[in-house]
Amino acid sequence: MAGLKGGGDFFALDVGSTSVRVVQLSRGGDGSFSLQNFGYASTDIKTTSSSTPEDQRRLGEVIMTAIGQSGIRTKNVVIGLPSSKTFTTVIEVPLMSDAELKSTLKYQIDQYIPMSSADAKFDYVSLGPSPRDPKQLEVLISSTANQYAEDRLEFIESLGLNVIAAEPEPLAMVRSLLPAGIQDARLIIDMGELSTDIAVTFGDAPRLVRTIPTGLQTLVRTAVQNLNVGEAQARQFILKFGLAPDKLDGQVFRALEPALDTFSGELIKSVKFFQTRYPNSQLGGIMLSGFTSVLPMFGEYLASKTQVAAVIANPWQKVKVGAAEQQQLASMASEFAVALGLAERMNLL
Repeated sequence: MAGLKGGGDFFALDVGSTSVRVVQLSRGGDGSFSLQNFGYASTDIKTTSSSTPEDQRRLGEVIMTAIGQSGIRTKNVVIGLPSSKTFTTVIEVPLMSDAELKSTLKYQIDQYIPMSSADAKFDYVSLGPSPRDPKQLEVLISSTANQYAEDRLEFIESLGLNVIAAEPEPLAMVRSLLPAGIQDARLIIDMGELSTDIAVTFGDAPRLVRTIPTGLQTLVRTAVQNLNVGEAQARQFILKFGLAPDKLDGQVFRALEPALDTFSGELIKSVKFFQTRYPNSQLGGIMLSGFTSVLPMFGEYLASKTQVAAVIANPWQKVKVGAAEQQQLASMASEFAVALGLAERMNLL
């Protein structure tokens, strides 16, 4: 989304379902980054998903705990907007100048977003000529409801912070996870507790962004039902044994198959949609983030379903991190894709 206020030195804030992450980077002259400060604080889904005054107060305390632990001093912050509260799409329009595009979208935006423009905040960026038709211009559009954006802004600023920009989380995810110089297409998968954000990229830009309502908790519920164990034990089994067919006689893998079949089916639909839209672009690989990057054998499973190699993505690939910080981050590094993507933003205004 467009910047909301003036910029300057800033940090990134990512409020997830079960934890809060904050990151502050410094930028090198060669385009690289160095980690200045980071913070992490655990919470629970009830607190992060509730809008009651008491839960909002608790969430505010968790956010300030993460900031306090980090050593961050600036009040300027870039925030992520969850995919469940945003809509992102890529459209095509005839080639035109930036001024013409701005004017066109001003009057035609209602045809591209799922709500009235009077009730929405939206932003866009030109991706350049379409790979399938050089006479067409591709434009990435993101929108969110005015009420949600205003409530989020008011809440964050009630903590004494100054929101200078807001961005949909899947776009931030792509920024940190996609390696520089990739020319072909990639499928990026970031699984959280409640859902999974996916993006199909071509070149350096996302061309398809969507959310699948399958997260780690979906797998846990499926395991509870099919293994007849409690939630805590099911979660432990999944994180320890993953999809390995030779662990516990393959019981965990077989228990998860119903949910996994649905999940992989949605991924295949997304890939087919992309390949239909860009018939001359082949998917060069799958990149795993979030829980998909830590569950044993998840990459091998997806590769067998899609016939495309899957690798673990590294959200820290563009950031220089000291040895001491690497040790502190070891157990949680894979959770920082969105926070790092927000911190790597260039256009704050």
